[in-house]
Amino acid sequence: QVQLVESGGGLVQPGGSLRLSCAATGNIFAITVMGWYRQAPGKQRELVATMTHIGVANYANSVKGRFTISRDGAKNTVYMQMSSLNSEDTAVYYCNLKNGWPPKDYWGQGTQVTVSS
Repeated sequence: QVQLVESGGGLVQPGGSLRLSCAATGNIFAITVMGWYRQAPGKQRELVATMTHIGVANYANSVKGRFTISRDGAKNTVYMQMSSLNSEDTAVYYCNLKNGWPPKDYWGQGTQVTVSS
């Protein structure tokens, strides 16, 4: 049984910063990809940033240079530092784990990020 527990969402003013965390527990394999997706009202869920078990990061073009993803392998935890936030970053952010090979998807419950003055 794999579980993902997210934390760190909230309300922030434009230009501000937030840090999201996601801890995975359970049967976590050596080959994994962990990361974040988001879904804004009326839009499809989209990739924000991911990182492989060997530290290769992938970012959506819209967040490059503003968001930084990192992982603590020993804790099976992924972090995302978000800076220079704007209203278009407002969404529910979901942690995702692709576990093993072939990968099996797991999702967190989602955390709301609202950027507003």
